[in-house]
Amino acid sequence: MNWINEAWRRLSREPAVLVTVVATKGSVPRGPGTWMVVFAQGELGTIGGGHLEFQALAHARLILSGQPVQNHLSQVLGPSLGQCCGGAVDLSFEPVSAADLPRLRAQWVPQRSPLALFGGGHVGKALVQTLASLPFAVRWIDSRDEIFPADVPDGVDCEHSNPVQAAVADLAPGSRVLIMSFSHAEDLDIVIACLKRQREQGDLPFVGLIGSQTKWATFRHRLEDRGFSADEIAHITCPIGVPGITGKEPEVIAVAVAAQLLQSL
Repeated sequence: MNWINEAWRRLSREPAVLVTVVATKGSVPRGPGTWMVVFAQGELGTIGGGHLEFQALAHARLILSGQPVQNHLSQVLGPSLGQCCGGAVDLSFEPVSAADLPRLRAQWVPQRSPLALFGGGHVGKALVQTLASLPFAVRWIDSRDEIFPADVPDGVDCEHSNPVQAAVADLAPGSRVLIMSFSHAEDLDIVIACLKRQREQGDLPFVGLIGSQTKWATFRHRLEDRGFSADEIAHITCPIGVPGITGKEPEVIAVAVAAQLLQSL
């Protein structure tokens, strides 16, 4: 959202051309609906980079300068463009100004999937920063009200919940859940609440728990003792993060977990 907010701010002061990918065929850098805003100096967003974008920028600035050029371009991404994707892209060029802001605000707000992040520790803080530019609406939950920083990114809502697992009941349907509280006891309570909701409603597509294989083995036995079936327990992902990332730094874990969440969309 940061660069979108910057586009809104600049557009309130100066005219621009909105370049939109209208249609595509074959292999292309970005899909239909992708857009960028081109100003006389600088641009925000991207339609995929390379020579395609270079030509789009030049064409947009011809429009800004008042040149009588067409407002649609079709490009084949072959050797002549230095992009051997093999596909084709249709672009539209629309002059826009401050008067168009109400319409563009509604058009540009990205669709975000609900995500509940339980835990405000070091990994939680790193994850919030990593997820801020990704298509997730983050509900950040902790039993410690003082844990949240003052500068929370856009798209993140902080919530104090005590007991922390009580927040599971009113998560938005379709929420992905990440569990990384300050204690294993809280983690287990949240996992149990998620499994109970999943049993009743089946609307939590991903539930991830931070921890080692040893931690998960202990949790699995405790969940079995509480009457959860093997199939129900298998809905929990632990450890979390895409395979092959071995670093333990919070920022490294955050990138691995964010990648896994994107795979789940």
